[in-house]
Amino acid sequence: MDLGRSNRFSRRMVYGATLAVDWTADDGEIEVQILVRGIEGIKLDAQPLTIATASILFHRFFKEADVGGYDVYLIASTTLYLAGKVKDDPLKIRDVINVTHNTLHRGSAPLELGDEYWNMRDAIVQAELLIMRMLKFEVTITHPHKFMFHYLKSLESWFSKEEWSRVPLTKTSFAFLQDFHFEPSILDYTPQHVAVACINLALQCYGMQVPYTDEAEILWYSSESLP
Repeated sequence: MDLGRSNRFSRRMVYGATLAVDWTADDGEIEVQILVRGIEGIKLDAQPLTIATASILFHRFFKEADVGGYDVYLIASTTLYLAGKVKDDPLKIRDVINVTHNTLHRGSAPLELGDEYWNMRDAIVQAELLIMRMLKFEVTITHPHKFMFHYLKSLESWFSKEEWSRVPLTKTSFAFLQDFHFEPSILDYTPQHVAVACINLALQCYGMQVPYTDEAEILWYSSESLP
């Protein structure tokens, strides 16, 4: 992929494979809920940055709140709905409700406009207000994605065209990045460090050595490589 042509983060770049959930896992495990939210995002055709935003909001909320005190499925669905607003990628609340319901009850039909639907809708609306208050209305997020794009663009110039096109380094790096958003510890690192770590992991997976690193004055991951 020629990184100089576009800085858009397409779904094709990010989703190299279908996310899988271990449905035999303990329902109380928060990792299961986060993976479910990722699947909801894909079913809703949400942008990768929208799903990443939902993940960060989710982690920030439970950094302040007791996991046992809230329905994680409700919070997950609500952060996804809220993220759509934050990233100007609006998701219809009815679609969020139906995808969530179908994820929890596989094979079920869309909900009719009855009591169950309206109860879920009211719950999401109330949970949205709760999340905003818990986060003190601070929902601005600096994502690693833009840094990853520039690091990859810088890194591309270090390789020959043949070697760069030989492996899907860009796709793999972005896939690792999206997966890391399901881990609460992403809050502990700067966006730049997260981007570099994901790219470095992809390089290791493909056994790629960046040439001339011992001789270069400015490395591909240095701050000078950023615009």
